[in-house]
Amino acid sequence: MILIESNFDKNTYDIHSLTKAFYPDEEVRITGVDIPAADEYQPVIKPENCGKVGKLVYKSDKGDIFELDVPANDRDELKRVIYRALSKRTGRELPWGSLTGIRPTRLVRKRIEAGMTDEEIKNDMKQCYYISQEKMRLALEIAKREIDLMGPLSPSNHYSLYLNIPFCPTRCLYCSFTSNAVGKDRGKVSDYLKALKKEIIETAPVMNGRILDTVYMGGGTPTALLPDEMDSLLSLLEDHFDIGNVHEFTVEAGRPDSISEEKLQVLKAHRVTRISVNPQTMNQKTLDLIGRRHTPEQTIEAFEMARAAGFDNINMDMILGLPGEGAGDVRYTLRELCKLKPDSLTIHSLALKRASVLNEMLTEDSTQIAGRATALEANEMMRIASAGAESMDMHPYYLYRQKNITGNLENTGYAAEGKYGLYNILINEEVQDILALGTGAISKRIDSGGNTKRSANFKALHDYIANIDEMIDRKKRLYGIISL
Repeated sequence: MILIESNFDKNTYDIHSLTKAFYPDEEVRITGVDIPAADEYQPVIKPENCGKVGKLVYKSDKGDIFELDVPANDRDELKRVIYRALSKRTGRELPWGSLTGIRPTRLVRKRIEAGMTDEEIKNDMKQCYYISQEKMRLALEIAKREIDLMGPLSPSNHYSLYLNIPFCPTRCLYCSFTSNAVGKDRGKVSDYLKALKKEIIETAPVMNGRILDTVYMGGGTPTALLPDEMDSLLSLLEDHFDIGNVHEFTVEAGRPDSISEEKLQVLKAHRVTRISVNPQTMNQKTLDLIGRRHTPEQTIEAFEMARAAGFDNINMDMILGLPGEGAGDVRYTLRELCKLKPDSLTIHSLALKRASVLNEMLTEDSTQIAGRATALEANEMMRIASAGAESMDMHPYYLYRQKNITGNLENTGYAAEGKYGLYNILINEEVQDILALGTGAISKRIDSGGNTKRSANFKALHDYIANIDEMIDRKKRLYGIISL
């Protein structure tokens, strides 16, 4: 365990995240104390000309101890000081440098829009954040592509719609979402859909007169619903929202074991244009371990079924760093996916979420399951996956990062030309209002100053159902339909 004692209470998220990136297998805690001067503390780096100076004292259960003088009122310089100190002590450099935010491409996009040249952006990002050349090239390519794709979708009278379906065939080991096993919770589905339909009916008027660009139904696994449940929900959606001008209508079919010909026919009948068929891995041993109750053969069958139903924009997800998997396993998964020729591939680096069963297993009993991939292993797997996407003539088009992500890497969406997931860009870059319905959904409103205001729904199923009227009122206040 690493204990960090601090005499100021700002930027604790950044301090924790950056330290955890250097010590991914250690528990990191931050406590606030009055730190006395002591001969045993050895300052590593002292910032210059950065205003008020605070102190961080790093203590390890291995007996390690050192002190950092850091700027208390300069977030970026604070992170640079911590990065330089921990990089020196560990002998490591992080691919994304001192960046702890989840949207690094936004920093690049804003510099492009400010008129900076590619070379100026690279130099500035390197100086400010110590970002590697490889990640800088990736971020720059994605930011340029995002600007081109977002252009027609960013006027203030445009918006996107998100619906959450919090049910899955089974719960995956790595999942931290508030999702319910549909077999066990079948009786709750009708109550949930009743509340969701009420939210659809009563919040649709807040977007009257505006243009709907994209619709995204996620979860969970939306295709865990029965065909008639899906048909009824989508019919209601069409009754209350004008989807005539929608550029993209995505439904996460996600789990291959939730897909059937009848469900695909329902989606096609309701003009769904993009779906996901997500294997995560094509290795049966790993699928069994992580709780995905389907086989690689079912993934292939579901994909081919979707193609036969007429879907010409199919995404597939894969996760790098799953327990027990190495570079060879990633190569095998890529070879199998290349045979199917999906239209897009989303490459996730495993992020250990506190609420996931996998995190509990690794924390409580490291002999029960294989440990996390090292930074070197994670980087090699990412290179293999990225090369696989490029071999299918796909290009990176959006990117985000998560806390406790394997190898301090990223999640990247690759797609063939014309098959880019527009909603993914819009939600990531926060340039458009998002009306989000269902459990855990977060509606976003971009004000005239470019600031994002949010309204979050309850995550737990029973809380959402019991408080649906309150959450409807929250959205009306967010969009100015009713006053505070």
